[in-house]
Amino acid sequence: MSGSRTSDRPDHRGDGNSEERGAPLIITEDEGLLDDLLRLCAAAGALPEVASGRPARNGGWETAPLVIVGEDCAARLSGAGRREGVVVAARGADEPALLRQAVAIGAERVLVLPDGERWLADRIADAVEGVGPPARTVGVIGGCGGAGASTVACALAVTAARAGAPTMLVDGDPLGGGLDVLLGGEKEQGLRWPAFSESRGRVAGGALAESLPLLHSLRVLSWDRSGEAAIPPPAMRAVLAAARRRGGVVVVDLPRRVDEAVAEALAQMDLGLLVVPAELRAVAAARRVAAGVRGVLGDVRVVARGVPGPDPGLEPDEIARLLKLPSAGELAWEADLSGDLRRDVPPGADPRRPLARFCTAFWERVSAPSGPCPLRPRPTAGRSGLTALRGGVRG
Repeated sequence: MSGSRTSDRPDHRGDGNSEERGAPLIITEDEGLLDDLLRLCAAAGALPEVASGRPARNGGWETAPLVIVGEDCAARLSGAGRREGVVVAARGADEPALLRQAVAIGAERVLVLPDGERWLADRIADAVEGVGPPARTVGVIGGCGGAGASTVACALAVTAARAGAPTMLVDGDPLGGGLDVLLGGEKEQGLRWPAFSESRGRVAGGALAESLPLLHSLRVLSWDRSGEAAIPPPAMRAVLAAARRRGGVVVVDLPRRVDEAVAEALAQMDLGLLVVPAELRAVAAARRVAAGVRGVLGDVRVVARGVPGPDPGLEPDEIARLLKLPSAGELAWEADLSGDLRRDVPPGADPRRPLARFCTAFWERVSAPSGPCPLRPRPTAGRSGLTALRGGVRG
């Protein structure tokens, strides 16, 4: 049997937050089939090992997280030893002889391309990324203009990252000015939303994270300064699904108007926080916002935000009663947040101040998942990786 080689595709298997699981193994001599399989691996962010038979190196067959056997090589591997995670790929019909060969090597499935491409791309991504608990995903929405939802979203993400959870902050409001600006990172290298506008199907979670700017130990998907100001619903669905599969914490800053893209985002939330200043006019505006959000997301809670001046405004329980929503707590007014922004201090950076204390208490109540140490800077994805991220697997 022939030896093995490694594909020259770039490797994007995460950003240090999950255990390296090794490379998928492709066994085929069919160049056309190999091109198809390499394309699917690239879309899933995987760098496969390629062999024309059982790999010459010790352990390849036994240790690869997934083995994809071409129909041309299935008969040769009958003595390789049975193992889990074997798929036979074919470009023609799954003939009875091929089915018998697949059973002989313990394959879980015979897959005919191109019909089975979507399934196989998902299976490759699962094998490389691992299948663990999805991220705790929280959407933050302002009940009215100037409620401070973006500030709360940033502070929640900063607090989660400080606690050690792999954290991603997603700017879902095209007209909000950019969360990277709020975090002082508008000049940092990395992809922004326009790069993902054509994303469809499966996006690799590890490759997504590596391609984004790393700010204050968390990954940030924000907007560039171009005129593009819309997120296609399929792109929102694909990107958030990838972020959630990565695990840890995902915080999404959302606009008040629920369009198709926002509905796609809300459909993937564990809960939503509606930030409402403690004023009667803000509560009246928040009623309309809450009605739209609750049409998609069942778990919506109110954050009563304090107002400046000696009058404390409405009580948090009164705001919750008027909106007919459960309370997520009270956030006291914090006067110097604009000064922090000028000093490049992110919201929630000081654990002693009201905003950080609120966020810490919130994560404790919702049992935010713990994780490894904060993210470490890694190079952004290369050209092939970016192509896979932008396009996903179409279908």
